[in-house]
This record gives sequence, C-alpha cells and structure tokens, in this order.
Amino acid sequence: MLQDHRFFNRDLSWLSFNYRVLIEARDTSLPLFERIKFLAIYSSNLNEFFRVRVASIQSLRDVQPGPVKEQDKVLADIYDEVSRQQDEFGSIFREQILPELERNNIFLIQGPPRDMVHQEYVTDLFMEEVRAFLHPELLRKDKIVHFLRDGALYHVVKLRNKPKRGVAGAVLGDIATRMVKKRVRYALIQVPTHYFPRFIVLPRIGDAHYIMFLDDVIRYNLERIFPGYIVLSCYSVKVNRNADLLIEDEFSGDLVEKISESLKRRRIGIASRFLYDQNMPASMLRYLRDTFGIAREELMTGGTYHNFMDFFSFPNPLAPQLERVPMPPLPHADLESYSLMLAAIGEQNRLLHYPYQSYDYVIRFLNQSAIDPDVKEIYTTQYRVASNSAVVQALIRAAQNGKKVTVFVEIKARFDEAHNLTSAREMEQAGVRTIYSIPGLKVHAKVALVMRQEGGRMRGYAYLSTGNFNEKTARLYTDHGYFTADQEVIQELQEVFAYLNDQAYVPREFKHLLVAPFNMRRRFVEMIEREAAHARAGKPADILIKLNNLEDERMIEKLYEASQAGVRIRLIVRGICCLRPGVPGLSDHITVTRIVDQYLEHARAFVFHNAGANELYLGSADWMQRNLSRRVEVIFPVTDGQLKSEIFAILKLQLSDNVKATRLDADMVNHPIRNDNPPLRVQHAIYGHLQRRTLLDILQEES
Repeated sequence: MLQDHRFFNRDLSWLSFNYRVLIEARDTSLPLFERIKFLAIYSSNLNEFFRVRVASIQSLRDVQPGPVKEQDKVLADIYDEVSRQQDEFGSIFREQILPELERNNIFLIQGPPRDMVHQEYVTDLFMEEVRAFLHPELLRKDKIVHFLRDGALYHVVKLRNKPKRGVAGAVLGDIATRMVKKRVRYALIQVPTHYFPRFIVLPRIGDAHYIMFLDDVIRYNLERIFPGYIVLSCYSVKVNRNADLLIEDEFSGDLVEKISESLKRRRIGIASRFLYDQNMPASMLRYLRDTFGIAREELMTGGTYHNFMDFFSFPNPLAPQLERVPMPPLPHADLESYSLMLAAIGEQNRLLHYPYQSYDYVIRFLNQSAIDPDVKEIYTTQYRVASNSAVVQALIRAAQNGKKVTVFVEIKARFDEAHNLTSAREMEQAGVRTIYSIPGLKVHAKVALVMRQEGGRMRGYAYLSTGNFNEKTARLYTDHGYFTADQEVIQELQEVFAYLNDQAYVPREFKHLLVAPFNMRRRFVEMIEREAAHARAGKPADILIKLNNLEDERMIEKLYEASQAGVRIRLIVRGICCLRPGVPGLSDHITVTRIVDQYLEHARAFVFHNAGANELYLGSADWMQRNLSRRVEVIFPVTDGQLKSEIFAILKLQLSDNVKATRLDADMVNHPIRNDNPPLRVQHAIYGHLQRRTLLDILQEES
C-alpha cells in the first residue's frame, strides 16, 4: 500500500495512537472510571478522525482520475483497522467494564427495565419530560426531505399499520390481513441528547445503583410515540459528516465571513461514515441507503449504542471511589515569594510545567499587567481559549484601563472557530484591537508580550508556551510555560507581532527564535546536519526530540541521514509518526517512544548535543509540513542552566517510563516497555519530584 517504504502512512499511524488510548481502557490497574474515560476518549478521537481525515481522503479520491487510486487502498486499510479496533472496544466494554461495574453494585441496564419500580419511573419520565422533545418522522424514499445531523443519534423504527376494526372475520379476512402486513413504514426519531443526559439514573433498590441509556427510555415507550402502528423493530444509526471547512489555503476574501458561512455548511457536510447496529436486517439497511443516499463504502457496523464519547459524563454514584486520585496543581515556590509577576520575571527567567504546576501565574501576569499604570501595551496570540476565559477577561480589563491591547485571533482553529469568533467580538466591543486570521497561513504560536515604561524607556516582558492560552486545558495537557525579560528575545517577538499586524512587513533576521515560515525549517536542518557531521568525525552526537506529530518527509529524511551517520536519535512522539524506526540501513539508531497516561502529552522539546553544549528549544510546532511551512510558529531557546536542567530531568524521566510508555516499531505497533528497573510512571513521578522540589536530583546519575 505504501508508495515509499521509508514513510509510514499518517492516518494508519494515527490509528495506532488511538489504539494505544484504547489499551488504557483494558488496564485493570487503573480505577474503573478512569478506564471508562479512556473509552470515551477513544470514541471522541475516532469521531473527529472520520469527520476530518476520512472525509478528506474521500474527497481527494473523488477528484482524482484513474481506475486504481491510492486513496482507495488507504481507506480500505483504515476501515479494516477501525473494524478490528471496534471489535476490541466492544469486547472491553462487555467483558471487562460492565462486569466490573456490577461487582461494585452499579448496573447499566441495556434494554427495557425489568423491575416494576423502574418501569414506572421510566414511563413517568418519558411522559412528563422526554416526549415533548421528540419529533418522529415517517420516511419516504420518493421524497428526499429527511436529513441526519452530524454526530446525532437516531432510532430507525420499523412499523406496521394496526388492522382496522372489522377486518378480522370479514369474508376476505385472510387476504385483507396479508395486505395489512405489507403496509410497512419506517420512521426516524432523534435521541434528544442536546436536552437530556445520555444516562438516566434510576431509583436505587437496596444497595444497587441502576443507570439506563436515554436511548432505551425512548425504545421502551415506542408504542406511545406511534399509537396507530405496531412497532416491529428498532435500531440505532449515526452519521459523521465532513467537518473540514476547506479554508486553510484560501488567499483572498473576508475570512471571517467565509468561516461564518462555512460553519453553517459543516452541519450538512457530505457523509463520511454511516454507523449502524450490526444486528440491523439487510432490508432495513438497503432502505436507509436508498433514502439517505449512503454509499456502500461509507457503511460501518457498530453495536446497539453509538457515541461512546458520552461516557465522559457516565455517572458515578460511588464517587470519589473508583476514580483516580487527583493531583492538584502545585505552587511554584520561587514565584510565590513575589507579589508582582513582572518583578519576578525581570529578575530572572521563569519556567512552569503544566498541569503539575498552577496556570494561575499566567492569569496573574495578565491581570497585573492590566492594572499596572506603567504598562502601555499588551500583545498576544489566541488559538484555543477556554469558555468564559480568564485570559480574555484580563485583556478586556487592560483595554478598559487604557492600555493598547492587540490580540491576534486564529479563527481557523478547527472546531473552535465559532468560539474564537465570539471571544474576538467580545474583545473588540471592549476596545481590544483584534486581528483575524491570515489567508493561507494559520497562526499557531503561543506568545504574549507586555511593554512597560521604566525609567524613560520601554521594557518588554514575554510569555512563550508550548500550549494554548487556556486555563482549562492547562489542567489536562502537559505543557511548559516560559517567562522572560531577555531583551533580545523581546525584540524578536516584536518582529513577530509586526508581521502579524502587516504581512507586507519583512521581519529582520531571527537569531534566537525559530519562527515558521521564516527560519524554523532551515535552523532545524542545520542543527541535525551539525550532529551528523560530529558523528562522522567520531565525536559524540545525540538528538532528543519530543513532538505530538512527526509527518514532514523532508525532516524525516534528515533524521534518517543523521542516523546513518551514527547519530543517536531518541524521539518521543505521542500521535502521528511517519518515520519508521529501527529499519536496518535506514534508521538503525532511531527509537520512538509513545506515552499515553491520564494527561495528554502536549509539550514539544528539541535537544541537540552540540558537542556537549546541549542546545534546548521549546515551542508549539510539530514536525508536520503545515507547521513548518504553512503556519506561524514560534520555537524559543531555553539557555538558563537550571531551567535547562529541569527540562532535561523531565525528558529523562519520560524515556525511563516502564509503565505507560510503549516503544514503536517500523509498523507502528505499540510494544510495552518492560525491564528490571523499579516501576516508573512518568506523570506521577514528575508530580512527585515537583512536590518535593527534587526534580534536578534526577540528573545526578547522568554522566
């Protein structure tokens, strides 16, 4: 299937990552509700994959000529792998999760309620609350007016007219009865999960807790929905639609208007997956295909219940039992000794590690800048902000206090477009100067700049991060945040914001920052080639890189060349990895580690040995073609000895994980790392070391 054996297919590689997520759901060492959460994550990931990647491949296939298309092969492999994973998903749920729930006296009822108390409760709930939000439709193949909403759950109900009184016993009774039996109709009911929780908690009976799908509340009351019919059967379906707005590479026109219009079209995009109950009769499936125009290749079998992402909200009547022990964000001891963030940053550079340490220091940095009379200007980028964002509110207060506040809002952040537009308009109304997306580029940099009047001159203070300005995801994603008043970095950040303000502006050469699409790719290539030259000269040479995704073929080729020169290359890649490690003669000296645990590994780090000088960079850019060539990204150096040592310590722990880390082979198979060392679960280890302030002790063993 692969056009080039040197590169693994990006979509199959992503499925390898999502399978690694599924592996967590079968890990019996985890608390039960943590395992349920991983089922929900897996399902949510797969849902987005079909809405974006599979839909994109299908679109590409449709426009390419030729009898045999590469996209057909890729899609076939995707469907095969997803089918295999879905079978295992169902097995984990049925054979592990449900029995474990029952061992804890929690019963998920699948089907009609059995106890009289529950039957009465479900009937009353339906009649008093649910029924009013149901809008059943009788389907007609000859009149295509029906539409399945993206991601919504539907019941397809097979009905037959009830015989009219007097038909039975008539002279032609047998013939009439046969004619009535042929009057079969199909109806569609959307399960109203936008109004009601997916899981309904039923009354306790003794010590037993009972939970029921909203789907089954409706199934149990179908006769009340269709009083003039006999209900013959009921099966669930769901459609994923193309969610790609197809605007990333447009170079003209009003992007805000285009995105606003595209968001409306997203809801009615072309179907990329039609998921149906595997027990559905072939006749019903054929009817639905004809009625909704579903192509055969879009069909995918599922179970009785879809949208397992709803298990994020599965109720735990025994909470906090069966859940993971929380690790509340830690204070940063040095920053706690300062009342003013700018004073702390002005004294020396500062580094934070999320979610282990508190994100409140970033909010404090912005809030204090908003009320400081000597702060004159604030600049920042926004990619994905939280709902009711404290960051946005701080910037609004700054503008209201007379500061010049400029915010670049990337409204092309997929699935956050509407939210970003709303927050941008809120800031505009408060007097914040808001700059919107650049046609043809996506701004992914995570940077902020505060300019303060001090002693007759303007002094800058910066915050650069590997993660978004989002206080909520900072509790879920592992990232690094860096505060600096280094004026060389400040000057280069000013160049970045000058370009964001006016793309006709040509920035001066960046000597410290690596900025895409200007110097980032070139500088990374130079550093890789330098390590290769050292290896050829018989000197120590080492590269250690942590990424979310590794897809860019030009960068992979450079890593292959360095490996062949003898450079030791250690990669930590969470998601997509198109590089094939450990291939003889190609990538003998390359290893790829993947870490999946309770927090999403999100930070990017780049370490180059540099003849013992160890250059370290952090930032928001993956090594994908889009990041290096079609996005504005900022990678920043960390030069302070102590701060570098903190990152080295964290990376060393990540490479030593033998509990949650896996080693990838050339076919993207996740191999658990098992050795004779004491068990080390890196995310817990980092938290423990930061809690004891012993992070730097990890490096004492290094030569």
